[in-house]
Amino acid sequence: MPLFALPTPDAVPIWFVTADEWETVKGAIGEAAAAFAERCGFKPKPGRLQLVPGEGGRLAGVLFGVEAAGSAARDPLAAGRLATSLPEGVYRFANPPTDAGLSALGFLLALYRYDRFKKDTAKKPQLVAPDGIDAARIERIAAAVAAGRDLVNAPANVLGPDALEEAAAALGRDFGARVSVVRGEDLVAKNFPLVHAVGRAAAESPRIVDFVWGRDEAPKVTLVGKGVTFDSGGLDIKPASGMELMKKDMGGAATALTLARLVLETGLDVRLRVITPIVENAVSGSAMRPGDVIVSRKGLAVEIGNTDAEGRLILADALALADEEAPELLIDFATLTGAARVALGPDLPPFYTDDDALAAAIAGCAVRARDPLWRMPLWRPYEAMIDGTIGDVSNSGTGAGQAGSITAALFLRRFVEKARSWVHFDVYAWSPKARAHGPAGGEIQAARALFDLLCERYPRR
Repeated sequence: MPLFALPTPDAVPIWFVTADEWETVKGAIGEAAAAFAERCGFKPKPGRLQLVPGEGGRLAGVLFGVEAAGSAARDPLAAGRLATSLPEGVYRFANPPTDAGLSALGFLLALYRYDRFKKDTAKKPQLVAPDGIDAARIERIAAAVAAGRDLVNAPANVLGPDALEEAAAALGRDFGARVSVVRGEDLVAKNFPLVHAVGRAAAESPRIVDFVWGRDEAPKVTLVGKGVTFDSGGLDIKPASGMELMKKDMGGAATALTLARLVLETGLDVRLRVITPIVENAVSGSAMRPGDVIVSRKGLAVEIGNTDAEGRLILADALALADEEAPELLIDFATLTGAARVALGPDLPPFYTDDDALAAAIAGCAVRARDPLWRMPLWRPYEAMIDGTIGDVSNSGTGAGQAGSITAALFLRRFVEKARSWVHFDVYAWSPKARAHGPAGGEIQAARALFDLLCERYPRR
């Protein structure tokens, strides 16, 4: 369904105003409108908004203050504030901002609401696609992010392992991918012991969803997303405050599926594989225990130092599976550590890779897409912190809680050796407060930047 409005001569103009351009905009909107705005106290400061009336009570225009062109503080996604501040109607950009595409995307992203239970009946403004942008691409991105946000926002009683499996498998089927699922005790028979161990205590069985799409001869790009639909912590149970947001512990899977949707809809020339290990980390008599040692798919004996460090366990088996066919690019996403939030906060996910050229390309795409990311080091001296005492590797290790995001990435790295390039994203998948381009709640991080990267590397044939 189109997200942009059809062009109409009655579309209300939106003027982007900087301090330097205010005099020019005054001349364009007319003396009476400019005088009205100034009497209302409008100043061309970032985020300031002023409605300008016309004859007969109609809305003649909108003034919106922005940072000066070239300013490091200028964020084109800030145009999303218009979507939540303007009255119902059809609008257009009168003087296109520096990045009209991202400004339009910010507007569309800001319209999102999770309304499965609490219906959103508010009338919303609509935007005519600015001239010169790829409107279809921007609509695809906004729709894919909305679908990903829906997955993260869904409570665990409606998005358990069964429902997340269906979401992943349905995406593959919709595009003619080859879909396979391994569930329950079959995980043991088919050598996914860590996935089985983490999820076996839950009412709904653990499983892995695996789908493949594209030409067999195309470059192999594999996405892996952590799908813990709820994380109690297991026998190392979390306090109540720690469980409050654990419905979002499948945010890595939501991110991978969002990126996969964009690749599939765009038809990039890749042989795409998406692997989603799905569990609920619950407590029952069959739960894994601290001190257990489980031999992983890769053959490494993993010592369970903490049952609440379960995400890296299911990713380990999934990464080992992905690595067996030596993909050109292997990407994993996971809501993995609180340490990443301590280091970088909720808005800036760290990523880890040994490929310097890939890291530089990701960083460039993140800046251009306004999808912030920050490279962190795979610091080899910390390898000793995750050595096991009676197993090859510990899922929690030592270090008194220090360098937790780095040691988690180092743990995952031990399960990847054949992929040409591997990168791990420790995402938060949540916005604690509303931002210009979206409400508080589930958020999709890194997918837009990675989509730009994949489009640059693997364009359509």
